[in-house]
Amino acid sequence: MSVNVGILGGTGAVGQRFIQLLDGHSDFELVAITASDDSAGKSYREAAKWRVDSPIPDWVGDIEVRETDPQAVPDDVDLLFSSLPSGVAEVVEPRFTEAGYVVSSNSSNSRMADDVPLVIPEVNGEHLDLLEVQQDERGWDGALVKNPNCSTITMVPTLAALDRFGLETVHVSTLQAVSGAGYDGVTSMEIIDNVIPHIGGEELKMETESRKLLGSFDGTEIDHHDVNVSASCNRVPTLDGHLENVWAETRKDIDTDDARGAFADAPTLDLPSAPDPLIEVFENPDRPQPRLDRTLGGGMQIAVGGLQNTPSGLQYNCLAHNTIRGAAGASLLNGELLVREGWV
Repeated sequence: MSVNVGILGGTGAVGQRFIQLLDGHSDFELVAITASDDSAGKSYREAAKWRVDSPIPDWVGDIEVRETDPQAVPDDVDLLFSSLPSGVAEVVEPRFTEAGYVVSSNSSNSRMADDVPLVIPEVNGEHLDLLEVQQDERGWDGALVKNPNCSTITMVPTLAALDRFGLETVHVSTLQAVSGAGYDGVTSMEIIDNVIPHIGGEELKMETESRKLLGSFDGTEIDHHDVNVSASCNRVPTLDGHLENVWAETRKDIDTDDARGAFADAPTLDLPSAPDPLIEVFENPDRPQPRLDRTLGGGMQIAVGGLQNTPSGLQYNCLAHNTIRGAAGASLLNGELLVREGWV
């Protein structure tokens, strides 16, 4: 059975990834796209400055862009994907959930709210049960689910795999692609021949979102994991693909063979966008690399390499495509999970 879906904020970089991933999707049919008032009433082809590495699907180009308002979205839309700027989403998303829509959002607002599930389906899909608390407390007929920050998504599936050894402390240094800042986020004069050793708010997102994702749901609230995460986030002149250097300290002894086994055991899901395996491990010490490995599993896999023992645990590198696995693809996968679990 096909599920009618819409995109809130569909003309931007992440909105365009949504459209690319929804083209030919087995379960979802895109029937509505919203954007700013300046774009409303135009065809999508007129409203969007297309920058994704594939042509606009012909059938999408002719869709009329709607206002980002619940009354402008057709009643037969079952699920909405949100790529709105967080300041806009903070105001707009509750209006849609109050109107009865289920929203799977990539926007950063409300990720750490006590009653909002922050979900990576292979890691903590059971946190969707928090939606019952959300609906009771807020009186919503709809529901709001978030996926985490693109840098967090890259790392947390690997940490979840290693948690069998008792995660205690994690240090991570990121090398993040310019697409993570959006098309206008970093100018060429800033980033060419340069590295920017600061991304505002990014370290805090990694440090707090990781603990929520790795936590447990007791039926009422999320008990955050007690792992201590510290992050240093850097912008580098790569177009797509966040590469991260991770040092994980564990209570139990762990060697590289143990880690490979844990990564191989990472769960996969029977969902259209879920990769198999979730984590691809490279033996070559110079992999993964963004240009070579960011599109593994259609951009949905996590790549790992450079495994080394340290005196207190393990060091490794991990990589994911930041606008697919780290953004639109993550929300899409959450949407597929919402359907499977009966929330849509």
